[in-house]
Amino acid sequence: MRIVVATTVVQPGEQDDATLAAQVRRGNTLRIGLLEAGYDLIASLPADMFLPERIAQLQPDLIIIDAESDARDVLEHIVITSRDERRPIVLFTEDATTSSMEAAMAAGVSAYIVAGLQAERIKPVLGVALARFRQEQILLDELTDTRHKLAERKVVERAKGVLIAHQQLTEDQAYQQLRSMAMNKKLKLSDIAQRILDVEDLLG
Repeated sequence: MRIVVATTVVQPGEQDDATLAAQVRRGNTLRIGLLEAGYDLIASLPADMFLPERIAQLQPDLIIIDAESDARDVLEHIVITSRDERRPIVLFTEDATTSSMEAAMAAGVSAYIVAGLQAERIKPVLGVALARFRQEQILLDELTDTRHKLAERKVVERAKGVLIAHQQLTEDQAYQQLRSMAMNKKLKLSDIAQRILDVEDLLG
């Protein structure tokens, strides 16, 4: 599994030496935990405005965010990276505020881990995050499929209405005619229905 770690960008003068040293230790802990768990860390990147572009180039399987405190700026960039292609995202932070957690989950974070950055916890945390992400994907796929089928059904119903109006057919006769046309043209029922609607629009 290819993993990218994104870390909070530290501006000059923002943090003292002790805080910077703590950030380095967190980064080392992450690398050790990933190595021991057998994961492939392909890059450690600053969570800046260029992060979405780098993620698009690297195409990791999972993103880890190391944001010791406020992660709002990081999340803005993560939202962009996840907009076109969803992938599991794990956020390690010391920020336990409810608003931060809700913002992270809304941005697409699969696991929000507070005060849990220890090397031995990396593997189980990532395992849970991956399982949760896969379950969410199944639910999203089912929702998308349901919406697609509903949209197709509406198209068929509208096409039946056109046939009923123009040919004085019953609802069942209109449906059977649609089925026959679809079979003859070797098209899906919704496709032939859409063609009928397109012709109706052209004729006004």
